[in-house]
Amino acid sequence: MRFSKTLIPTQKEAPKDATMPSHVLLLRAGYARMVGAGIYELLPLGTRVLHKIEAIVREEMDDAGALEVFMPTFLPGEYFKETGRWDLYGPTLLRIKDRKGGEYHLAPTHEEIITDLVRREVRSYRQMPINLYQIQLKYRDEPRPRAGLLRCREFVMKDAYSFDVSAEAALKSYEHMREAYHRIFKRLGLDYRVVAADSGAIGGDTSAEFQVLAQTGEDALVACEACDYAANVEAAAAKIEPRAATPANAPAVETVETPGKHSIEDVVAFLGAGLTAEGTLKSLVYWDGKEPVLAIVRGDHTLNEVKLARALEVAEVTLASDVQVRELAGTDPGFVGPVGLAKKARVVVDHAATAVLGAVAGANQKDKHLKNVVYGRDYGPGIGGHTTIEADLREVGDGDPCPKCGKALKAYRGIEGGHIFVLGTHYSGKMNAKFLDAEGKEHTVVMGCYGIGISRLVAASIEQNHDEHGIRWPLAIAPYHVVVLPLGKDEEVMRAAEKLYGELRALGVEVVLDDRDERPGVKFNDADLIGIPLRVTIGARGLKEGKLELKRRTEKDPSFLPLDTGAAELAREITSAGVALRPRA
Repeated sequence: MRFSKTLIPTQKEAPKDATMPSHVLLLRAGYARMVGAGIYELLPLGTRVLHKIEAIVREEMDDAGALEVFMPTFLPGEYFKETGRWDLYGPTLLRIKDRKGGEYHLAPTHEEIITDLVRREVRSYRQMPINLYQIQLKYRDEPRPRAGLLRCREFVMKDAYSFDVSAEAALKSYEHMREAYHRIFKRLGLDYRVVAADSGAIGGDTSAEFQVLAQTGEDALVACEACDYAANVEAAAAKIEPRAATPANAPAVETVETPGKHSIEDVVAFLGAGLTAEGTLKSLVYWDGKEPVLAIVRGDHTLNEVKLARALEVAEVTLASDVQVRELAGTDPGFVGPVGLAKKARVVVDHAATAVLGAVAGANQKDKHLKNVVYGRDYGPGIGGHTTIEADLREVGDGDPCPKCGKALKAYRGIEGGHIFVLGTHYSGKMNAKFLDAEGKEHTVVMGCYGIGISRLVAASIEQNHDEHGIRWPLAIAPYHVVVLPLGKDEEVMRAAEKLYGELRALGVEVVLDDRDERPGVKFNDADLIGIPLRVTIGARGLKEGKLELKRRTEKDPSFLPLDTGAAELAREITSAGVALRPRA
């Protein structure tokens, strides 16, 4: 491709609302343009990158035995209503009414539609296992679309669905997909970690995320340096330490005045006398959709709302309003505690909080706290008429012990690039997807679900691969492998550039010839901004010396290639990186 014949509208500056590196660089380097909030069009360079990611994903899915289908994105509402997600998705679901008043929506995901296909077409155990996938547009009405392609309202996704005769068989399909995903992310040239994850609105009880490591990522992760444990903090398990027995002579509960001291920090500073946040209880009132509940963690810990929702077996929880807090505790926020609540309630206590002996907690009276609070004596199962649940509630962070081996965990930031689930019968049971076994008995199909954010990976790769000058694409997904830059207007230089351009194309190398009538500085800056991995510069001096200047985008200093064998050496470097070339006849 000749630079003068393609559309690469580079810019010196990006819009002020573009803050993430990928958002800035996709706009500045001419890969994408915004059409509306969370809606983008990909220009020629962006489309080439997208298609390369699609091709790698498609090759690996096909090699894994999955079968490609193509499902509609404009869907009747009846399927989501059948599984309850019409209401569960809430305003995130883009809903449409046709001219007759029929309710439809744009697909955020396709579990229901693929399950409907299978319940109509798959009736025998002989037809399974089967895995169906597609690469398709998805739609979610994000409340705050941001960060360019990282969080859009319209995006490209690969979603696959496995169907098996048993839970054991479904787990085998899940592991088979996990291996395929490893191959995909390695071929994409991404630094990633596989982490345990929460299944969220998709459902199911086993899931893992493929997280692209990037300091700008919106997901917080922890991983053990000593073993293979890794998890999203939403799902990271806290190591449960043994709980010491309560001393028989433990001091009785004592009420103390704490005027205006609402926070743990203020209470610790006010009471002093060796008290630390570890010796306090943080009591938070949440609304579970029906009633207020009390959640308790140690004062130095942060409550994880996803874990709390899971412990309560609800879809989500929200912090209670002041009115709801007073209804449960009889006092204002800041003085709530587990002893002396105004009404009977469900109380969820983190394991670490139960181990605090003689804790300081809110007294459920304004400007007052309690000292010497003990779990199992002053609050807990069977005490006060409350329903008490012990659960893992706290958010795990950097330095916490690994729940698997006990060594310290390390914190990372990441961008979710893929997510795999064992769904079980979460959808097939609700939609009556059945099959007949060898004896003619009817059973419910067991499902798995496997997603990759194709367009999101365009941005995620940039978040991981960029510098102050622009993008640094991995060879496998770069829009072109090589850019050839002839310097000046010397006819001999141009003939040499044209010759190299032709040789590279014949070898199957994807190459751009920068044939623009621009200053060398402009060409160099654009090449760095666009991020093509290999830059070959041809000048009059180099020609006299019989060599080409090669500058790899990931390296500071250039090297040199012989003029007569340069094309072949470039082709070898590309293929040695695992990129297949398709020579021209």
